Amino acid sequence: MNPEPRLPLALLLLRVSVFFVMFMWTIDKFIQPEHGAKIIEKFYFLPGVGAPVMFAIGALELALLVAFVIGFARKWSYGLVLAIHAVSTLSSWQKYLHPSEYPNLLFFAAWPMLAACLALFLLRESDTLLTVPSRR
Repeated sequence: MNPEPRLPLALLLLRVSVFFVMFMWTIDKFIQPEHGAKIIEKFYFLPGVGAPVMFAIGALELALLVAFVIGFARKWSYGLVLAIHAVSTLSSWQKYLHPSEYPNLLFFAAWPMLAACLALFLLRESDTLLTVPSRR
């Protein structure tokens, strides 16, 4: 039994808001694959990623995000979203050293979202509003 009846609503709102941010990043891979390739090259040191690879990454991310937003396989979908966002947040570490340089201040928004991803993962059993029921 859930000790706090408002918790599922709060978790739903976190889940949907994290989904919207990550969905926009995913759609960008389809609309501007060259932008995604530049990000991968700059932050992950993988040069030469072409449009077909960006489309494949986008398709995999989209499938993951659909599972995440409907609460399917929460341990895995929430865990993968958390891992992806953690890697993204931590790979930008140099931006945090110079917050006054444009647009580095915007990178700090990744930290509350990382906390939201962690909260969703830790409280995944309580996230029951508009989710696919677990098989337990």
